Amino acid sequence: MNTLMNTLSYVQPTTTSPWGVYLAQVDRVLPYLGELARWAETLKRPKRALIVDVPIEMDDGTVQHFEGYRVQHNLSRGPGKGGVRYHPQVNLEEVMALAAWMTVKNAALNLPYGGAKGGIRVDPKQLSLKELERLTRRYTSEIGIIIGPNQDIPAPDVNTNPQIMAWMMDTYSMNTGTTATGVVTGKPIHLGGSLGRVKATGRGVFVTGREAARRLHLDLNGARVAVQGFGNVGSAAAELFQQAGAKIVAIQDHSGTITHPKGFDFAELMPYVQRHGGVQGFAQGEAADHESFWDTDCEILIPAALEGQINVDRAGRIKARLVLEGANGPTHPDADDVLHERGILVVPDVICNAGGVTVSYFEWVQDFSSFFWTEDEINLRLDKIIVDALRRVWDTADHHHITLRTAAFTVACGRILAARQERGLYP
Repeated sequence: MNTLMNTLSYVQPTTTSPWGVYLAQVDRVLPYLGELARWAETLKRPKRALIVDVPIEMDDGTVQHFEGYRVQHNLSRGPGKGGVRYHPQVNLEEVMALAAWMTVKNAALNLPYGGAKGGIRVDPKQLSLKELERLTRRYTSEIGIIIGPNQDIPAPDVNTNPQIMAWMMDTYSMNTGTTATGVVTGKPIHLGGSLGRVKATGRGVFVTGREAARRLHLDLNGARVAVQGFGNVGSAAAELFQQAGAKIVAIQDHSGTITHPKGFDFAELMPYVQRHGGVQGFAQGEAADHESFWDTDCEILIPAALEGQINVDRAGRIKARLVLEGANGPTHPDADDVLHERGILVVPDVICNAGGVTVSYFEWVQDFSSFFWTEDEINLRLDKIIVDALRRVWDTADHHHITLRTAAFTVACGRILAARQERGLYP
């Protein structure tokens, strides 16, 4: 096991790198923590970071090595919870930041979890299905020493899905000699997965957007929406907004950018994306330059791709009244300031995209009890938790005259540090 005792000495964050952005967000919340601020250094240091070598035999008989990570940022409020992503740009600093944001997200929603995250630096599109299975099983075996239903529960993230979660669950179960369905969430339904999980994150984006629109007196019927990232999160959110009467006028994904001022027809768009793997070439849309996406005339902007997308320049060009962060960490702190000064409301990631981890919590609970809820029950419970959490954050923002992001961190960090203080230090 390669556990980094002090990961900060291995990472040199910048103001725009994921870990640097997270640290800046923590610094902004310190004045609102009162006596709990004495424990704030806890938030700036991951509890545990594991780097693993993942060697697999390829289909052609060669052996390739991939680098994998699992970071547990904070476990004061419960076991670690967070996704696993497969992406060629995955690195330790990114996973640290994502784990930290999971800590904040779970606390902001008042879920009984700490924060964790994992990943492998790989382009999964270059692997066959069998190579992907071997990669997943070897990675699971390597991190198996720190995960478990009561220790750390992985879930899907970028480029991972229910099939990968099934392989992870099976590998862990074989290594422990018991069928441990609760070791991961986001599994197939017939292996202990939960109804409503696939579209839960996108649903959370829609629910927070609906509540924010009411505050802004923004009518969703006819509102123009631009979406960056059209995977599970972006597509599900876009579909729900369209069903509420909004028009999806611009979409950007890994394949390209398309626009349609009158709004896309989802009955035609979704089958096209499923067939072609992206939006590029969709006949109903007009192809646009990648950077011009940020100049789209719209009321609502949903960044639902990777972190670090909204910088100062883009923040100065955005025309939306409302930004809904479907991705984790899409906005730089200085860009946050620009949006605030321009009167653009940002619903932060730690509340906006928390629908996925909320339904993951429901799945975990259902696995322990072996009693499963209907999708209507799932959605009702999800909506209530999201709305209640957003109201608490909004009350905090109004009380201190701060942004929703700083308010969300204030609520979450207060809960995390209160748990740290009450548990004390051992030994």
